[in-house]
Amino acid sequence: MDRTDSQQPLPHSAQEPTPLPHPVGDPADPADPAGHAHHAVGEPSKAQIRRWRRYLADEIAEANLYRGLARHATGREAEILEQVAEAEGRHREHWVQMLGEHAEPMPRPSVGSAFLQFLARRFGSVFVLALAQRAEGRSPYAEDPDATDAMAADEAVHEEIIRALATNGREKLSGNFRAAVFGANDGLVSNVSLIMGIGASGASSQMVLFSGLAGLLAGGLSMGAGEFVSVRSQRELLDASRPTQVTLRVADDLDIDENELELIYRARGMSEEAARHRALERFGHFDCDCDPSLSHRDDAEEESAENVVLGTDLGAAASSFCFFASGAVIPILPYLLGMTGVWAMVLSLVLVGVALLGTGGVVGLLSGASPAKRGLRQLGIGYGAALATYLLGLLFGTTVGG
Repeated sequence: MDRTDSQQPLPHSAQEPTPLPHPVGDPADPADPAGHAHHAVGEPSKAQIRRWRRYLADEIAEANLYRGLARHATGREAEILEQVAEAEGRHREHWVQMLGEHAEPMPRPSVGSAFLQFLARRFGSVFVLALAQRAEGRSPYAEDPDATDAMAADEAVHEEIIRALATNGREKLSGNFRAAVFGANDGLVSNVSLIMGIGASGASSQMVLFSGLAGLLAGGLSMGAGEFVSVRSQRELLDASRPTQVTLRVADDLDIDENELELIYRARGMSEEAARHRALERFGHFDCDCDPSLSHRDDAEEESAENVVLGTDLGAAASSFCFFASGAVIPILPYLLGMTGVWAMVLSLVLVGVALLGTGGVVGLLSGASPAKRGLRQLGIGYGAALATYLLGLLFGTTVGG
């Protein structure tokens, strides 16, 4: 491949900002996705062919993924996803040109990419967007001399686009879903710790089972009640802090010379000049609405916005109870199935470990962190708590037995 040809500067028009990343080349040449006419010159090495075919498979998979997500989105979000898919298609053409005859047969996507495409086509999900965001962030194009600078810039901007779309989804899930995920995690850790401690003390398997069921009910009710009080208190705090529309009702009866209306706006954080102007607006001296951010908002609109963040109190309480119970039942499954002794405890630990990896991974996705790291962190915390109570149970059993 001619290295000097691949590094020619972009034309001036390619340097103008565009709403979405759009590698600009010859618009009449779809095979030139980034302003550089790349063609495989000579025979590429086997390592290059493998790497380019992997890139080609990734670009095909990402374009299909974004189109699948777009079919489940609406309005602006659907349009953005379609345009990102088109950009991935241009990257695909770049690698097809580089590979030449080695592009056939077209490579298949990896198992992980195929699974993401399946989720995107069937459901569309903030989790799929979160995984796509991480994939865009790991793009190797910036270090690969066979990728153009425009392609590397595209991938960096794609990450920010997908991050913004994923953030919108995370905000919608941050209320009831937050309570659900952490409720399940609390149920797993608290009940496996209880079971390990009771089992290590030498109690019978029946006693371990009854203790686990009691822990499930007690913990679930406690979590539900706590979440109800927390969300209700937060909502009452917001209600008490929200400004009323008294200025609209009493403006006609106020003494304009005293102008206590101005004090309301100053108390809300406006400067003295802005507060005076706003008060005169209310008295009808000005027809403008010079600071719309402080204008009246419909109560239903405000309440809807708060619900997105907080969730409902009853919904959060029910989610907490149900998911705590779903997490707490996992450690006692072996005992419910009739197992006893050490093998029941070992199987309980294995099941809890798998579940902790799952809840940690979900938390990682929602927070934009690595699902693997968050999953391992949750696993370490859960097993650490179980080990501590197991040792206490051994100590208690030995002391009582002695």
